[in-house]
Amino acid sequence: MYIIVDERELVTTGYRSGFDREGVSAVGFDPSDFNDWIAGAAEEDLGAVEAILIGDCSARETLPRLVKSRCKAPVIAMNDTHCLEQTLGLFAAGVDDVVRKPVHVKEIMARVGAFNRRAQARPEERAAAPVEHDLEVFFDGRDPIVRGEVLALPRRERRILEYLFKNKGKRVQREQIFSAVYGVFNENVDEAVVESHISKLRKKLRGRLGYDPIDSKRFLGYMFA
Repeated sequence: MYIIVDERELVTTGYRSGFDREGVSAVGFDPSDFNDWIAGAAEEDLGAVEAILIGDCSARETLPRLVKSRCKAPVIAMNDTHCLEQTLGLFAAGVDDVVRKPVHVKEIMARVGAFNRRAQARPEERAAAPVEHDLEVFFDGRDPIVRGEVLALPRRERRILEYLFKNKGKRVQREQIFSAVYGVFNENVDEAVVESHISKLRKKLRGRLGYDPIDSKRFLGYMFA
């Protein structure tokens, strides 16, 4: 789930629509509403956030620290104009990246994917996962490569694979996967749909790999291990 924070509803609505066209859940916040939400959000909801995009608002240089105190997702600032002093100030405030609008959602996803790959490479976050040599996941809208060949997946299955791979070595529950893929505010879809998506995904991976890389335990959830 992507979060867009901007004082202008036109901006949040536009980017929400852009992510929706890519099959990615997104929600827009007014800065004051976002402050209230992130201060009281449950850990499970925060874990579903893939990135937080900060647009035009008066608290642009204080929001990154607030986000970092509660959430590990990358923070990307979106500027209307190019200004070196402003860019340097945003990096000093703790943002992970700065982009200039208009920026396509696919570019944002690619930048977040690069952030995730760097995080996966950190020794403290690297989990033992022998299938890494068999499977390459991109986090930017591209289908995974399994044993040298692209495995075409429906958007929801690809998003679930990305979420499980990003959290490999950790067990996550159905509700967490649902929030990451459909968004924490989506009340129009039954959470049980996740089980159907995962069943189909596991069958496809098993067919290519010869084994099932997703471990499932009743009541405990799923783990890419």
